[in-house]
Amino acid sequence: MKYQTRKKALILLADGTIFYGKAVGDKDGTAVGEVCFNTGMTGYQEIFTDPSYFGQLMVTTNAHIGNYGTHAEEIESDSIKIAGLICKNFSYEYSRPSAHMSLLEFLEKNKLFAISDVDTRALVSYIRENGAMNALISTRVDEIDTLKKELKQVPSMKGLELSSKVSTKEPYYYGDEKADIRISALDIGIKKNILRNLAKRGAYIKVFPYNTPFEEMRAWNPDGYFISNGPGDPQPLTEAIAATKEMIKSDKPLFGICLGHQVLALANGVSTYKMHNGHRGINHPILNLVTGKGEITSQNHGFAVNREETEAHPELEITHTHLNDHTVAGIKMKNKDVFSVQYHPEASPGPHDAEYLFDQFFDAIKTGRN
Repeated sequence: MKYQTRKKALILLADGTIFYGKAVGDKDGTAVGEVCFNTGMTGYQEIFTDPSYFGQLMVTTNAHIGNYGTHAEEIESDSIKIAGLICKNFSYEYSRPSAHMSLLEFLEKNKLFAISDVDTRALVSYIRENGAMNALISTRVDEIDTLKKELKQVPSMKGLELSSKVSTKEPYYYGDEKADIRISALDIGIKKNILRNLAKRGAYIKVFPYNTPFEEMRAWNPDGYFISNGPGDPQPLTEAIAATKEMIKSDKPLFGICLGHQVLALANGVSTYKMHNGHRGINHPILNLVTGKGEITSQNHGFAVNREETEAHPELEITHTHLNDHTVAGIKMKNKDVFSVQYHPEASPGPHDAEYLFDQFFDAIKTGRN
């Protein structure tokens, strides 16, 4: 690789703290969003294309990013969804023979601004101590006062509805139309690997936009309902919450993941809250309170379900708990085949410890039909 002069860049946090680095590539740029970090050692391409990360500046804790390039099949949506990338060492060259292009080419194709040569250990330690906050990355290192004014105009993630930015605009189908099981899926930011997991178990899925009324989802005559993951605060999703209440009344199996888990809680009158720092990585420990078994899981969320309200709810039971901070990681309704988890059983990237949840959903569908 030929030597390339790199432009100076900075990270400006909402509290005025500044970290310095260098721009990736040879272009000037500025990007804004809520800064967060992911502790995964692999799977950067899947992370960057995960709709749940929409509007966030991603800090990768792995020291090397880009060393295995990118592959056309390793995506979770049709484009990059993060607002910007912050890393320590950016690999301009890659060594995987099956890769289709370098990460730099992938970022440039998607018009994403990234900075490297950042002391990510110090940055992540600061975020962990002071909490997630809005931030800005830019090559305009001599315009600090102007950048501070621009950053103040960025809305807080709390109260922000983002599902409309990433959801499908029109319904579409996924899987084998001759499959025996039909599932209506509410797309509030769905990952492709969720659809793959549903389809490979024998389901034909109709995916609906985030604000679809329940009657339209029911008209397809599904055997079960699914609520996807997604970005932003769950509380503004009033249409999805209303549809979920009707899904519950339908007495058909219902499964929710991540943002879908939070929407299910809200549909049952349980509140959610913004976390000091979210859970983002592929190494989070979960305890299944039903089986007593532990699971290592993939997670990506900045909001959580209120534990005290869930414990006091007469129709809800906590099924999973996060072992690091004891937040609610899974719930089910006591008298219905309705359940959800705060993490990602489809992984991509991550371990497959929790894939059994898809089987649990299909078992409920088959039992209900019989």
